[in-house]
Amino acid sequence: MVYSKKFTALLVLLLGAFVLTACSSNETKNDSNITESIPDFVEESNFENIDWENKAVIFNDNIMGNKNKSGVIGADMPSLTPQKWMWHLWGVNEPTNVKLTVVGFHKESQTIHQITTNGWSIPLGGPNNGADVHAPSTVKIPKPGEWAIFLYVDEKLFDILVYDISE
Repeated sequence: MVYSKKFTALLVLLLGAFVLTACSSNETKNDSNITESIPDFVEESNFENIDWENKAVIFNDNIMGNKNKSGVIGADMPSLTPQKWMWHLWGVNEPTNVKLTVVGFHKESQTIHQITTNGWSIPLGGPNNGADVHAPSTVKIPKPGEWAIFLYVDEKLFDILVYDISE
């Protein structure tokens, strides 16, 4: 069977378009807002009123966050590689059997991410460094940029930490 050059060119063009569409569709899926797996109590409206100017500050020598509310040891050098972060919260009245849920929101892409490597929620321990409760975790920030880190204590929004992560 003899094919014309036009038919061959058209076939190559269509095949190329199909491959490009499949690849870009896969990229979009991997980079999308992952609301399917996000905890039920996290409300989309929480992400609409972020004060991006209220950046986390260093206090108590090495804690970076919102003084007397929440902060992290380890976040003073935010990085795209996995890091140990020690979460500290002030104002938690019932510190026993409390869970901290951490939700990351990337400003530029407007996407929600799980940044703690062992799930959305981690158990909180007792007092440490003057805070009412604390918890260690490993954190992986997937991309550079401005991040709002939402902290939920027992399924209620507790605080928002704003970090600029560049490396």
